[in-house]
Amino acid sequence: MQLLKYLQAQGLGSRKQCQWLIDNDCVAVNGEIRNDGKSEIDPAEVRTLHIDGEAVQAVPQPYFYIVLNKPADYETSHKPRDYPSVFSLFPDHMRNIDMQAVGRLDAGTTGVLLITNDGQFNHRMTSPKYKAAKLYRADLKHPADETFCQSLKNGVLLHDDDETVQAAEVVLENPHTLLLTITEGKYHQVKRMVAYCGKEVVDLQRLTMGTLVLDENLKRGEWRRLTQEELEALLASVA
Repeated sequence: MQLLKYLQAQGLGSRKQCQWLIDNDCVAVNGEIRNDGKSEIDPAEVRTLHIDGEAVQAVPQPYFYIVLNKPADYETSHKPRDYPSVFSLFPDHMRNIDMQAVGRLDAGTTGVLLITNDGQFNHRMTSPKYKAAKLYRADLKHPADETFCQSLKNGVLLHDDDETVQAAEVVLENPHTLLLTITEGKYHQVKRMVAYCGKEVVDLQRLTMGTLVLDENLKRGEWRRLTQEELEALLASVA
């Protein structure tokens, strides 16, 4: 990949802006000033990227796969209405890249959220055809029992659907806390399923998506790239 195209793919500006950075010796790759926009660069070999002396976190090319520990009061949208966008949690240059969330979490829900620019991967992880499992911890306003859990497993008919939706698994961690697994991704699905059965969710956290488990070392609002092993396991789970 040419250096100029690489900088554009990093979201560092227009072609003209990136060329200006190159011409003015502002670009250093792996500690070496690069001033030829047509010079070839292997994205996999980029260990450090500095622009005008400032370190920039390089985005893998052509595709990247990120896990974010979504905090509360952030919307999974590029055009939020009531809260900041989850994409505002990323560095400025990354916001210029076509990055999309893999499914959505509503503003109040926290936990595992995948971010990518790979449309095919996004489709496989969210399509009902592949049934990617998602585990949630739901804190309830009022206590529940095993009968309530069985109702969720038996299936409920949400008001805008023609078919029932079922929880793949429900575990009552304590009377006020459910561990609930679903394989669909309908709008506010967990909260609506719980409400249909007569309870109210007061806090919701997604713990897993497919084979990916929430990283305990990842604080709310923090993110990291998936390892190759994590990516391969995710793809295998929706093959």
